[in-house]
Amino acid sequence: MSDADESEHDWPVIESVTEYETGWYTGGYDLVEQPDGSTKRYYWAELPPATVVVAVADDDVLFVEQFRPTIRETHLELPAGIVEDGESFTTAAARELREETGVAPDTTALLQEFWTCTGVLRHRRGIVFAEGLTPVRRDFDGNEFLRPRSIPIEDALDVARAQPTNDATVEGILLAREEGML
Repeated sequence: MSDADESEHDWPVIESVTEYETGWYTGGYDLVEQPDGSTKRYYWAELPPATVVVAVADDDVLFVEQFRPTIRETHLELPAGIVEDGESFTTAAARELREETGVAPDTTALLQEFWTCTGVLRHRRGIVFAEGLTPVRRDFDGNEFLRPRSIPIEDALDVARAQPTNDATVEGILLAREEGML
C-alpha cells in the first residue's frame, strides 16, 4: 500500500467492546482494520473531561500539595478536577478552585483544550488561567486531602518540573508562560 493509500484509509472499527466500567472511567477496545487490511485491538480508557487551573494572585501561582495513591507519591501540582455535566472548562475551574483552595476567581480564560495520552486515553483536558482571587469557604470532595501552597511566579516552572511531577502541571505552567501570563 502506498503512502497516499494509507492517508486515505479510514481505519474502520469492526467492533467496539466495553470490558469494564468503574464509575470513574470506562475501559475496552476497538477492533480496527489497519491500512494493510490486517486487524488489531486498540485498547482505551475513557474518562470525563478535566480542567487544570493556573491561578495567579500577588505574583504567586496557587498550587496544591496532595498524595496520589495511584503512584504513591505526594505532588505539588496545579488545582484540577473533572468537568461536570453542563459545565464549561472555565466554570469547572472556578468551582475546583473554590473546593480545593478556598478562593474564587474574578476572571477565568481557557488557554487550551486538547486530547491527552492519545495512545490509550479518550480524555479531554482544558487549561484555564484564573486571577482576581477572593477567599471563600473551602469545600473538599470526600476523597480530597489537599493543602494549598502559594509559589512565587519566578519559581513556578522549577516547582512544576521538580520530581515528582505530572503532565497537567508542566503543561499549565508552560502554556501560561508562553501566553505571557506568568
